[in-house]
Amino acid sequence: MNDSPLALLGGEPAVTAADPHFAWPPIEDVDRRAVAAQMETAVSIPDRSGVVADLEDALASYLGVRHVVMTCTGTAALHSMYAAAGIGPGDEVIVPALTFHATATPLFHLGAHPVLADVDGRGQLDLVDAARRITGRTKAVVAVHLWGLPEDMDALVSFADEHGLMLLEDGSHAHGATWSGQCTGTFGAASAFSLNGPKPLSAGEGGFVATDDAELYYRVLLHGQFNKRCRREIPAGHPLSRFAVTGMGLKLRIHPLAAALAHAQLSRLDGYLAGRRAIAERMCAALDDVPGVHAPAVSTSARPAWYALPLRYEPAELGGLPIQRFLNAVHAEGAVEADPPGSTCPLGTHPLFQHPGAVLPGYADYHAPAAGELPVAEDVHATMFKLPVWHREDDVRLADAYTAAIAKVAAHAKDLLP
Repeated sequence: MNDSPLALLGGEPAVTAADPHFAWPPIEDVDRRAVAAQMETAVSIPDRSGVVADLEDALASYLGVRHVVMTCTGTAALHSMYAAAGIGPGDEVIVPALTFHATATPLFHLGAHPVLADVDGRGQLDLVDAARRITGRTKAVVAVHLWGLPEDMDALVSFADEHGLMLLEDGSHAHGATWSGQCTGTFGAASAFSLNGPKPLSAGEGGFVATDDAELYYRVLLHGQFNKRCRREIPAGHPLSRFAVTGMGLKLRIHPLAAALAHAQLSRLDGYLAGRRAIAERMCAALDDVPGVHAPAVSTSARPAWYALPLRYEPAELGGLPIQRFLNAVHAEGAVEADPPGSTCPLGTHPLFQHPGAVLPGYADYHAPAAGELPVAEDVHATMFKLPVWHREDDVRLADAYTAAIAKVAAHAKDLLP
């Protein structure tokens, strides 16, 4: 007779709230009014004016940079950043092997080669492995602030300087995160951010590039903001001004309705982040002594944005219980938002990186690292699951229920073994 308290085996679940348990962004009346007002003002903005200019100015002030350019997606922002940085055919760019694919895929469309480097146990770029992959063609290295946890920017700035590489940043998870009090996205020559639906700052769909470099700014404009905007912002005597009408031939502008939503959300971002920090700290403390589950160690220099709470699972501490069996039990407890990372994974596992030549002319000879060549990235991905990080006082009870569910399963893991 089974007398286990685990819900998977017939017990009562730890989480009883109806799902879904997490939705983002929080939509308030101020957001609805902003979008509705924008519909009556303009649904197309071909230059730097109106809500697009307001949002760019607000983001530049928030980050402490000279220039921000809005784009239609975070992928477009990365594409524009790489193009503006002068990365082109044959250039190599070092990218962490564990990230969302868009950190690297725009490089294919510039004729460049993403070079995948392993990560450390935190999922952050392993600079020793990255150094081994530098060649005479290496032009840049990308810092990725995965899950909203800032990279060690002291180490990355030193690494880039030592090897003569351009430092670029993918801040798509890390709006408002800081390292030693400085915003992520302001350490390199430029940074790209996503404003996709679940990001800490959301436009539904959107992105932006941030930089202090005027030349790079002009090239970002040429890459996806052609004609009126380029004609008005690139000085008439500048060598690039003659390309203003066509730019580089792409249109990557943000939709004004998306800009209106992001602009309304931006004023509340710091409040969201403060709430997330408080709840993340509470959740990490609750899991501190739970066997088999390890919360990330956060540097005293880092203030995360907590896009998610990534947890490492150690099956050896729970009798070898497989992670999927553990997660099945957690889900049965009602903690349905706990899930392994999906599209954020070792990039070499994607067919596009294994055989890009099948769909991208010119890449027939490109080969991603073979299975086992990036062992830490593979291990981190295989042993990770993540939780949402809530931001409101009203969410504390739900966050506590989630950590209680995980602790309950860990405490009774033996009941799940064969």
